[in-house]
Amino acid sequence: MSETEGNGADAQQPPQVKMQILGQYIRDLSFENILVRKGAQGEVAPDISVQVALDARKRPTDHQYEIICKFTINSKNKGDGAALFLLELEYGGIFHIENVPEEQLHPFLLIECPRILFPFVRRIVSDMTRDGGFPPLNLDPVDFVALYRQEIARRAQEVQQQAPVNGGTA
Repeated sequence: MSETEGNGADAQQPPQVKMQILGQYIRDLSFENILVRKGAQGEVAPDISVQVALDARKRPTDHQYEIICKFTINSKNKGDGAALFLLELEYGGIFHIENVPEEQLHPFLLIECPRILFPFVRRIVSDMTRDGGFPPLNLDPVDFVALYRQEIARRAQEVQQQAPVNGGTA
């Protein structure tokens, strides 16, 4: 194979995606043990709800992005609906990312990056609930693809609902 053939084959392959985690941190953490403050009344059977929100932003340095995973975990008693605990966690990561096509960057930031951060979030939640006086809560894996699709659909619906209002006032 000649040198020109080798170069031609290399030119056809897209550049390899590069991703490096530059840092991870807890931006905000709050745990309230409401059960202890109010006192337990009868049998306690926890009902846990988990809400996840994601945010991504470009940093001033080239190829650097900050991803924030926001988890709000509410536990209520199934019997009477009384609050047991509330855990709020904002966990961030700084990523260096190169060679991701522009049209794929948004989903990459809001799916792949949170997927990498999730095991650390899971550990923090487990430790906080245990240290807060409850059995350790091991979060089920989060489907970040489904979460991304839901957010895109929600935004599209929001835009669609605003369109007639804006169109009618023109």
